[in-house]
Amino acid sequence: MVRQAVILAGGKGTRLAARLHGRPKPLVEVLGVPLLQRQIEALRAADFDSLVILVNHQADQIRDFCTQHRDWGMDLRLIDDGEPRGTAGAVFDTLDSLAEQFVVVYGDTLFDVDFARFLAFHEASKDSVGTLFLHPNDHPHDSDLVELDRDQRIRKFHPYPHPDGVWLPNMVNAALYVLDRAALVAARAAFAGNRGVIDLAKHVFPWMLTAGAVLGGYVSSEYIKDIGTPDRFDRACAALSAGKVAQASLHVPQTAVFLDRDGTLNRANGHISAPAQLDVFDFASEAVKLLNNANLRAVLITNQPVVARGETDFEGLAQIHAKLETLLGRDGALLDRIYVCPHHRDRGFAGEVPELKFDCDCRKPKPGMLLAAARDMNIDLAASWMIGDSTADVRAGAAAGVTTIRVASGEPARAGDPPADFEFATVLEAVRFITGTFAAFADFIDARLAAAEIGAPIIVAAHDADRRALVAGMVAKRLRQRGEERQIVTAPASAGGGTAQGSGAAALIIDVDGDAAMRQLKSS
Repeated sequence: MVRQAVILAGGKGTRLAARLHGRPKPLVEVLGVPLLQRQIEALRAADFDSLVILVNHQADQIRDFCTQHRDWGMDLRLIDDGEPRGTAGAVFDTLDSLAEQFVVVYGDTLFDVDFARFLAFHEASKDSVGTLFLHPNDHPHDSDLVELDRDQRIRKFHPYPHPDGVWLPNMVNAALYVLDRAALVAARAAFAGNRGVIDLAKHVFPWMLTAGAVLGGYVSSEYIKDIGTPDRFDRACAALSAGKVAQASLHVPQTAVFLDRDGTLNRANGHISAPAQLDVFDFASEAVKLLNNANLRAVLITNQPVVARGETDFEGLAQIHAKLETLLGRDGALLDRIYVCPHHRDRGFAGEVPELKFDCDCRKPKPGMLLAAARDMNIDLAASWMIGDSTADVRAGAAAGVTTIRVASGEPARAGDPPADFEFATVLEAVRFITGTFAAFADFIDARLAAAEIGAPIIVAAHDADRRALVAGMVAKRLRQRGEERQIVTAPASAGGGTAQGSGAAALIIDVDGDAAMRQLKSS
């Protein structure tokens, strides 16, 4: 089957004029490489063999550019879309010459995405006539939002501005689509009398839903941003230069921080069954934003038996999470994904939902939700973390092979509870540890490991037993991230500041009290 992409490259780039230097917008140089070249090379790497570029403004420059690169060895056609008619109008005009299925790429977007996963998602939904690439963003309050059902089908579009008092999910159209030509033929006929500007997102997709068509929503936090303004352009260049664009691609294993909900991000107000009961901690947004800034996936993992018990339904639960996402988004924070277990095996509740009353594989302390996220998001579990307030969170994280952190902001610990790898007062303290103390320690221990004998045991020495345990835990975590196994021993420091006797000359000694590189950790 032909794998075809259509690049909409006809924009004038008026807002980006200061960066263009007389070039058309698709040829703006992003760190020395024209944006169009970056897009074409990404598509070619994803095995696209047919490319249609719809051009308009300064089309000759784009044509010459493609000729100079010998069309990158692809079946490449440039089509002048004539008078600008919007994203849909441009596609409508050339629709008869396109493949039965094609991907639409906007010519002002910088991206690095796993197209194989995107296309596989569309193929798996047999009745979808199109799939939109969606992602959360850090300003949902002024964005056009998309609402999905439980099967990741689009239910509704919510254009900005949003009405007061309505909680909406943080899900945004990223302007990358898989579309079936037959569905667009029908849409073209419906819009035949409209010779004005017709937009895919604003006009055609809402019309499709009204007409009963099924559109899928593929959710991913991979990097795809439009660079159509100087500010967006500069931010994209900074992200590319820092490696954040490539790091976010699902071609690369992701590091996640799995977050419990009740007692961790919000107060544990019993069984929360309505948005009004959700009281988000003041520090939750800062914690999540720190994860976002560190390029760590923030993944909510929550047991919600209120659905099985009949205290709310899936619609009500979606409203609760829409409130959570809205409040986080007001502070520029976002959750990359939300995983919910709605099951509960105990029976006897008034209004309970019988089909949800069974012993499932996803309810914590079982690791099902974490494992599902790992599959969906290519998460490296050994490098990842679980933060929660309960024994169930600790056990689920341990069963999934992630490092566990228990926080004291929710369910109190009881005698006999399994210990977490680390303990902190709040999710903010835990995240500061992950993104600050541990991130710095990882560099420190990597340098020490590089200078030590291969396989040498590690001795962590300190006067204070709690500090020995903390540093030993960080060493163990870093070894898991590196895929290494070494013996770790803790020992009290001698009165002179050295390690205990019997440490052995071949051992790698971490002197918590005496090593200059550990002083910052000691004071944290």
